[in-house]
Amino acid sequence: MQSIRSVLWLGKGERFAADLVEQAPLLDVVWQNDLAELTPSHLERFDAIVFDTANASTAAPDLRRLAARDEMPPVIARIDADQAAHEGALRRAGAVDVWLRDRDAPTRLLERLDLAVRGGTRHGVAAPRDRLTGESPSPEIVGKSPAMREVFALLDRAQKTRASVLLSGETGTGKEVLAHAIHEGACAAGRRGGAFVAVNCAAFPDTLLESELFGHVRGSFTGADRDKKGLFETANDGTIFLDEIGETTPSFQAKLLRALQEREVRPVGATHPKRVDVRVIAATNRDLQREIARGAFREDLYYRIAVFPITLPPLRRRTRDILPLARHFIARHCAEENLAPRALSAKAANLLRAYPWPGNVRELDNEMQRALALCDSDPEIRPEHLSPRLVHALAPIENNLRPGDSLRATVDRIEAWLICEALQTNGGRRAETARKLHLTREGLYKKMKRLGIQ
Repeated sequence: MQSIRSVLWLGKGERFAADLVEQAPLLDVVWQNDLAELTPSHLERFDAIVFDTANASTAAPDLRRLAARDEMPPVIARIDADQAAHEGALRRAGAVDVWLRDRDAPTRLLERLDLAVRGGTRHGVAAPRDRLTGESPSPEIVGKSPAMREVFALLDRAQKTRASVLLSGETGTGKEVLAHAIHEGACAAGRRGGAFVAVNCAAFPDTLLESELFGHVRGSFTGADRDKKGLFETANDGTIFLDEIGETTPSFQAKLLRALQEREVRPVGATHPKRVDVRVIAATNRDLQREIARGAFREDLYYRIAVFPITLPPLRRRTRDILPLARHFIARHCAEENLAPRALSAKAANLLRAYPWPGNVRELDNEMQRALALCDSDPEIRPEHLSPRLVHALAPIENNLRPGDSLRATVDRIEAWLICEALQTNGGRRAETARKLHLTREGLYKKMKRLGIQ
């Protein structure tokens, strides 16, 4: 039995009625005239949205605002055939597909709509792959922001090549999760088999890391009472993930470079090398170009591992993904700990969005697990269940809001508070304060003068 799919139809009522959309037997179609009435919880119900407009020339800004919302299903734009010249602008504004109205007789329209919704997921309606900016390759990787869509597009290409991949990004951005996705995608497509083997290079001194990766023979050093297979051998025909590769020393990097160049490893104490066929994915939270400049990382090794570089954005630069990620972690932890489902209250959601998340996705995951432990039988996660550092995130704004003030006056008051706090933190040193606020000294002085800060 086929399931019923939900579609939200945005547009004029007379057009909706004329197209007989309500008669679709396998679609639950909800019509709405006004875009402003939509709420995030409203959007979560739908598998797709049709944005039907009679004026395509002015629709792009509305479509852009619609596509920027959290928990956004894919959007199909529908315009009159004589306005086809605006198709490109609507795609750039966020539409995954654009349909021309005069070409769709009501019966054909219903068939096309049903096929599109069933052929895709909440991450993208069935459409040519090259029209999409990127789709998540795994349920464990949540993201609809433009930054993450770019990552997904690169990841899709990385799965189709044997080239070494370098994942860069701050701690906690999910580099190992992405490495798993690259390996699993390649395996699913029949391009690679074998195991996925991960090693944290920062967890071992050089001598032990060499033995861990390349193996050793009995008697090669004190305590080596038997032969040991290295992780490169264990990962043969699969993938080895070298996490924190930026923490290794140049002397070890030379040995690793040879192993990658020759596709062979020599166990510690052995006289003959062993051939291996391994796909290498490396990760680092350091700027390796800067490490090369100061002599801490070999340039030749960098070019060997960075054949296909992918940079993961920090969470503060993908704020659109914060709430979907939070809900994902809540659902996962509830399932793992056999808890009743929990929701996020509106105030808690605002706090999550306002916090800068220096620990990135990992910090958000831990925060949601902590909140679930504190909310007991409460069906919602509320501000009192969150860490104090999050609760205080909105304090500067809330403390500086005054009824009747203009937006400019409110912004000035908050800006003055932030500058005063930074000056106090930096002992009154204006040059240091300007640097921490990413301002020039002249820029800071002008702001202080305008805001009356002595």
